[in-house]
Amino acid sequence: MGTGPRSSEQSETATITGVLELGPFITIEGVDGSGKTTQLHYLAERLRTAGERVTVTREPGGTALGDGLRRLLLEPSPEPIAPAAELAMMFAARAQNCARIIEPARQRGEWVLCDRFSDASLAYQGAGRGIDSNTIRQLHELLVPGCYPDLTLILDVELSISLKRARARLVRSGSQEGRFEAEGAAFFERVRAAYLELARREPERCRLIESAAPEQQVAERIWHEVEAFAATRRQSVRGQAQ
Repeated sequence: MGTGPRSSEQSETATITGVLELGPFITIEGVDGSGKTTQLHYLAERLRTAGERVTVTREPGGTALGDGLRRLLLEPSPEPIAPAAELAMMFAARAQNCARIIEPARQRGEWVLCDRFSDASLAYQGAGRGIDSNTIRQLHELLVPGCYPDLTLILDVELSISLKRARARLVRSGSQEGRFEAEGAAFFERVRAAYLELARREPERCRLIESAAPEQQVAERIWHEVEAFAATRRQSVRGQAQ
């Protein structure tokens, strides 16, 4: 592999006027236990080693408001949370994350890596909870217009592996963020199927990464996809400059 998305060149995203001056926005998606959070941090460190400026955020979370909503959404609730209320809180956290973290970092020409984004709402609140996908897309247009990832890495693994990983992580960390992990297998089958359909429907943006392999093998596959994305982006920047 090369030395990184810059190779021997400096990133041009902050020096060319127009839309391409925005820093790249990459999201990592997948069912709980797919390894996305671990891989996001591997990718961030590799980009920084390559000389890139990187902002890492997550959903729900990333801001004080988002972290407060995260606790409400992910920790056990004293009463059932209605699917519509769950979706509303997800988008409230997302709107704050876009306004306070994602868009300012992109305007500075930084790479933004986000652990989940609106695709997660289509998978979890849409396929998982049964909310119409058009409603979710309309909410995105209303609350975070124009905030779309340039590249989405969807990590996929068999549910028998992912759920075992997710539940073991909760025990190991002592985290209380287990409300979704308490869902049954049928829920996660719907979520996984939605992610697979998304990868099939949007191949230009989405890359499906099989994540049952050892972490370093998965990290290399992701790096390969990011290098290819960065090379294509550099060509587009040059085309705009000519």
